[in-house]
Amino acid sequence: MWRGILRLSCVLSAVFLTVKADEHTHTYTTKEEVVLWMNTVGPYHNRQETYGFFSLPFCRGPKKDISHYHETLGEALQGTELEFSGLDIDFATNVPQTKYCEVELTEDSHKAFVYAVKNHYWYQMYIDDLPIWGIVGESEEASEKVSDYYIWTHKKLDIGYNLNQIVDVNLTSETKVKLEKGVKVPFSYEVNWKKSSVNFKKRFDKYLDPNFFNHRIHWFSIFNSFMMVIFLVGLVSMILMRTLRKDYARYSKDDDLDDMERDLGDEYGWKQVHGDVFRPASHPMVFSALIGSGYHLATVALAVIVLTLWGHLYTDRGSILSTSIFVYAASAPVNGYFGGGLYSRMGGKVWIKQMLLSAFLLPFLVCGTAFFINFIAIYYHASRAIPFGTMVAVTCICLFVILPLTLVGTIVGRALAGQPNFPCRVNAVPRPIPEKKWFMEPAVIVMLGGVLPFGSIFIEMYFIFTSFWAYKIYYVFGFMLLVFFILAVVTICVTIVCTYFLLNAEDYRWQWTSFLAAASTALYVYFYSFYYFLFKTKMYGLFQTTFYFGYMALFSIALGIMCGTLGYVGTSTFVRKIYSTVKID
Repeated sequence: MWRGILRLSCVLSAVFLTVKADEHTHTYTTKEEVVLWMNTVGPYHNRQETYGFFSLPFCRGPKKDISHYHETLGEALQGTELEFSGLDIDFATNVPQTKYCEVELTEDSHKAFVYAVKNHYWYQMYIDDLPIWGIVGESEEASEKVSDYYIWTHKKLDIGYNLNQIVDVNLTSETKVKLEKGVKVPFSYEVNWKKSSVNFKKRFDKYLDPNFFNHRIHWFSIFNSFMMVIFLVGLVSMILMRTLRKDYARYSKDDDLDDMERDLGDEYGWKQVHGDVFRPASHPMVFSALIGSGYHLATVALAVIVLTLWGHLYTDRGSILSTSIFVYAASAPVNGYFGGGLYSRMGGKVWIKQMLLSAFLLPFLVCGTAFFINFIAIYYHASRAIPFGTMVAVTCICLFVILPLTLVGTIVGRALAGQPNFPCRVNAVPRPIPEKKWFMEPAVIVMLGGVLPFGSIFIEMYFIFTSFWAYKIYYVFGFMLLVFFILAVVTICVTIVCTYFLLNAEDYRWQWTSFLAAASTALYVYFYSFYYFLFKTKMYGLFQTTFYFGYMALFSIALGIMCGTLGYVGTSTFVRKIYSTVKID
């Protein structure tokens, strides 16, 4: 009970008091204790399926355990279970090959080790926050249908240090022993210290893969997306500067029209729906909650990318996730301001209910999905299972931080941005929507609207997926920032074009159409995740499949809400611009 309360207090203090928390000061004196933490073990083909290191029948060293609690919420949510190895390691002090324990292979332990070797299990350790990876064992074919299984029993650690700081750690697995029932397997370790010229600030560079992330395909995709931006911005500019100018002239006098303009309609056009275009969207409560959440997500995404660029958060365990939660909680007023203001402008009266929906929409989706996957993780005894104390901490953040701040934002938004100031009055009776060609229907526009935005981020999605689901550390956040702006511009331009043609067909249902047309990008991303799962990963089984598609669904939903909001905001500005320059009789 008291241990749970202590863990919870540590988690909460880490979230509210700091964004980046280190386990050590990273400075040592000669012969000062250096802790080797054992983290997780799991199949190489799915880095997200992990189990506690000692879930396999490994033995600990003779040294007394050291108590450890999660320092950040990100560590707890990511399943970082650090357990003391029991090995005696002192700074700048070599340790010759030393046997520290042995394991007798009973039927159960033999079966566990064989299963781990068969499935290519790797394990992860930490020294001074530097990750170390090693393989459990390997198999050799004894005959056509029979294989022998071996386990590595000796850990050789080569540690580099610069003055009083650790800057490099390498693990060599040696001495393989055949797995046979009844055999006693001895485990040993060895530590060699050597001086290094590596600067402490550069010590994490060895874990990065510039050949992968700076590949010419990556650069080409950025260039291709940038060219798409130029094309779309030019297209939108042409509509604003050329087509709309001719539209204005067409309504003032009869001009000769070319074929394209005649197809858009001489007797029809966007001006005909001026009395309905600012009519509130259907289901305004849900719509405003989505828009508020989209503003919120865009703010969090931009802030976390910038903070990661500035602070190299990818070098610390769980720091990006902890930072994301902190920024999300702190920026909750953004959600309330824009969502509450929009709901008020649409004439909404039940603003308390809208505020609650806006505050808990995303947390409910995330927590609901995570807790469902958590039950499966508990069944499989995976380290990804979220501790009860962490669940309580997340609930407390939602109730005592996000909800009050959203309420403040809603009140301010209703006061400052809650008055409708449309350039055209809204008719009392809705105008009937005429029949139009099939390709002008909102459903078709919605499905086509996400193609170009998806094309602008397609390659980046591959790098992000590979980083999350494979053994790559994503560190090119400069690329991500650029792609974020490219995605925003492409999404806004595409939805403006779609909305312009929709209004020319005298269909004034542009709010939901613009939102969904931009949000459909996420649908293509989720479809792409199926391709990635089938052809780029080797995942299998209920746990891996549920984990993958569950969290990919969450990622896609969040991306869809953010893109949908960007599309709606850009289109709303466009609509107000064109109707504010039209003189209504």
